[in-house]
Amino acid sequence: MSTDTTKPDQRKFKVLGTRPIRHDGVDKVTGRAIYTADFQLAGLLYGQILRSPHPHAKIKSIDTSAAEKLPGVYAVATGADFPNLKDKVANLGEGSVNLAHLGANLLAHGKVLYKGHAVAAVAASSPHIADEALRLIKVEYEPLPAVTWVLDAMKPDAPLLHDDLRTDSMGKRGDKPTNVATHLHFEKGDIAAGFKQADVVVEREFRTASVHQGYIEPHASTAHWNADGRVTIWTATQGAFTARQQTAELLQIPVSQVTVVPCEIGGGFGGKIAVYLEPVAAILSRKSGRPVRITMTRADVFEGTGPTPGSYVRVKLGAKNDGTLVAGEAYLAYDAGAFPGGMIGPGCMCIFSCYDLPNAMVDGYDVCNNKPKTQAYRAPGATQAAFACEQVIDELCEKLKLDPIEFRLKNAAKEGTRRVDGPVYPRVGLVECLEAAKNSAHWKSPLAGKNRGRGLAAGFWFNIGLKSSCAANVNADGTVTLIEGSTDIGGTRTSIAMQLAETLGIRAEDVNPHVGDTDSVGYTDVTGGSRVTFATGLAAYECGLDIERQMCERAAILWECNRDQVSCTDGVYQANGKRMSFKELAANLTHTGGPVVGRATVSPEGSTNAFGVHIADVEVDPETGKATVLRYTAIQDAGKAVHPSYVEGQMQGGAVQGIGWALNEEYFFDADHRMRNHSFLDYRMPTALDVPMIETIIVEVPNPTHPYGVRGVGETPIVPPPATIANAIYRATGKRMTELPMSPPKVWKALS
Repeated sequence: MSTDTTKPDQRKFKVLGTRPIRHDGVDKVTGRAIYTADFQLAGLLYGQILRSPHPHAKIKSIDTSAAEKLPGVYAVATGADFPNLKDKVANLGEGSVNLAHLGANLLAHGKVLYKGHAVAAVAASSPHIADEALRLIKVEYEPLPAVTWVLDAMKPDAPLLHDDLRTDSMGKRGDKPTNVATHLHFEKGDIAAGFKQADVVVEREFRTASVHQGYIEPHASTAHWNADGRVTIWTATQGAFTARQQTAELLQIPVSQVTVVPCEIGGGFGGKIAVYLEPVAAILSRKSGRPVRITMTRADVFEGTGPTPGSYVRVKLGAKNDGTLVAGEAYLAYDAGAFPGGMIGPGCMCIFSCYDLPNAMVDGYDVCNNKPKTQAYRAPGATQAAFACEQVIDELCEKLKLDPIEFRLKNAAKEGTRRVDGPVYPRVGLVECLEAAKNSAHWKSPLAGKNRGRGLAAGFWFNIGLKSSCAANVNADGTVTLIEGSTDIGGTRTSIAMQLAETLGIRAEDVNPHVGDTDSVGYTDVTGGSRVTFATGLAAYECGLDIERQMCERAAILWECNRDQVSCTDGVYQANGKRMSFKELAANLTHTGGPVVGRATVSPEGSTNAFGVHIADVEVDPETGKATVLRYTAIQDAGKAVHPSYVEGQMQGGAVQGIGWALNEEYFFDADHRMRNHSFLDYRMPTALDVPMIETIIVEVPNPTHPYGVRGVGETPIVPPPATIANAIYRATGKRMTELPMSPPKVWKALS
């Protein structure tokens, strides 16, 4: 179902909004697509990584001599093999990283900071010999006290992870060692005066556990350090250029000496932006003189790569009797894991992002603890914030006896609304999403039966701009070969090709898109931040305009007229009564000067803003506490749905991940701070048996900063689900769930 609200833009599109077969579809379904673990090189060695059994310990010594002597072992590496890195922050698109910390995360320096922290690596002629070599490495540890809950890590007497860490608070550096890396503060209006105006005030505390992105393909990388000093890396990455930058910086070699070839990627959701294996494989390749591939086990993925932050959030909201929000206050503490630089920033920006709050104050804390370094996961930081804020909103609605949609409509963020962190919204579609929810068949349908409830929540995520490049050449048969730099996770080859086709007035099937390596296309930022269809699509549009200009010049040569006499509409070139289609003109390019190659690089400054509203019907079994989702509807403003099937897929996929986050998924640590559920057997992700068909409603409020009105859609769908389901559980049971996951034992305990 699609709701069309494109009043500001009445254009009819030829390609956008259609549903062509994806360009890489045949390779994917026949198994011909090349993933990193499929890639083979002559003389390939197999790498394995030794990981810490302790959540926190000093490394007193590492003895690799026995492993080095084992027949079939070609190289052994430890943290001592990496250059001594200085503090330098690299922006990865979704979050940033201190390269010194990243290097210490690849192979530990002096201390291990979580169970699963990489300590040493080997390269051998077979995986079995590599495993045996790991068992021969002797590491002497001095165990230290550990801490894995964010509030415990903030206590003055908490075990310290980094002796040199001081709190950066509003530009001032603290004078005492601490686990609190950063304190953020945002404020607008007069918070005290705002709460004085309130007739009703609700304040609650919320806690969430860490969860993992749960991609099916584990991390894998192959590196070949050639004799000429150049390093080539084949890897599963969300950003070939960011992987190149990180690898070059960590190895202290020029970026021009590193080529990253992005293979197909079996899921990432933000978790495959930072590097884990690429520099280690490169070091092993340099030491062995042969290519090396490292592939993580599932336990390695869970224990050695970045989950979401666990969080503590306190929200206080005040409203008048007529339902007008007047004040909001929030306190957020997110764990960063072993190293600073977590997701507290976007959490603070998103906490009140759906509402026009005249008076607001937000404090956020980035806290180190003995977990893997947290990484982005689809709208990083926003889901935890929405889980808190949207439940307090729901409670206000109940106290004021107001409909939850009408209350949100009255206070919804719209064009001109200023967020607490400063930016003012351009044209956005939250109001239209709420209206679509109100008019939906789901919201209007009755919900009969005992122990059942219906919940609703809203969510927001940014769409960042950043840099994108592409190039395209026109073939003699009228097709176009497109090279772009955004790694494809969710079908973006096709969404970008469709925008180029729309610009040129040709069919989507006449564009042949390829994702280039870092030597084949201009710099392109990470596939993340809901930016690819928006920003790389904008590059394809500009590339199409470049081709169109050149094609007009060729038509002028062919027809012996002035360039300004040639016009082009929907791929048809005209001048002085003469007409040629794009395909016909392409067939004549060799007679008018040779090939036509278009190119473009863009760096849009203005970001778009995506809102979504979700509805869920839930049934709770009072005897077991199990919550079953009976019906689910996701509504979202896509700006312009380039390929509606892919938009629906993103909405459905994000909703299912959010349902898992809401009901079952968590990093479960024992009393010794060790994760006990590091497999898909025990880490409870939802399957097709656990969720209903996800209904979708696409709302289209054109983004004014894109020529086709496009907004990114990939991340917003994971923001509302936990709050939506929590509100539904409350309606079903009368119990307010304030901790994620809302697993059967927790719900049963609340009911008891």
